[in-house]
Amino acid sequence: MTTVLVADDQPLQRMGVRMLLQGTPGLEPVGEAEHGAAAVRMAAELRPDVVLMDVRMPGMDGIEATRRIVASGGRTRVLIVTTFDLDEYAYEGLRAGASGFLLKDARPEELVAGIHAVATGDAVVAPQLTRRLLDAYAHQVLAPAGPPVPDPRLGALSDREREVLVAIGQGWTNAEIAERLVLSGSTVKKHVGRVLAKIGARDRIQAVITAYDAGLVRAKS
Repeated sequence: MTTVLVADDQPLQRMGVRMLLQGTPGLEPVGEAEHGAAAVRMAAELRPDVVLMDVRMPGMDGIEATRRIVASGGRTRVLIVTTFDLDEYAYEGLRAGASGFLLKDARPEELVAGIHAVATGDAVVAPQLTRRLLDAYAHQVLAPAGPPVPDPRLGALSDREREVLVAIGQGWTNAEIAERLVLSGSTVKKHVGRVLAKIGARDRIQAVITAYDAGLVRAKS
């Protein structure tokens, strides 16, 4: 059973999501928070598998709430749910440690699939969409100020693993990595797993951000 905390300042939105969760086998709503501070407190108390986090809420917003929940070091993962697909706050949420984001107008089955993906450690945003979205705001949100700072974690990567991290940062799917690097699908999957472990990334999206921060991948001009 995957437990879910819903954080949104709109009562109707919370009610709709709660009804969806209650009617979906394998998912269990364990609480509702109407602002970020409540989400942080309830996440600590209830320890849900996933928090569905709105971005714009009164008081503490969803970005700061995400940052605090992730910084606590618990198992809870955060899925940002935002209104606009090019909302810079969503990117700040990813920097804060969210495992992905969906739009509020996502179909019910997409939201359910996203919750399951986040709960199992995967990223919700598809690699192709990640590439488009990160390129749009990398220069504002993801790109570090000044020259890239050397990341000591990259020293633990083999040459092949570094190639794979660059490929992830460019938004390639596992199938694309396999084709372009002439590797089998199972080998790519192993490499991706090792890369995530060595750089301490919670999921594929965090690996993309690491690649940007380290200067391995640059935003398109």
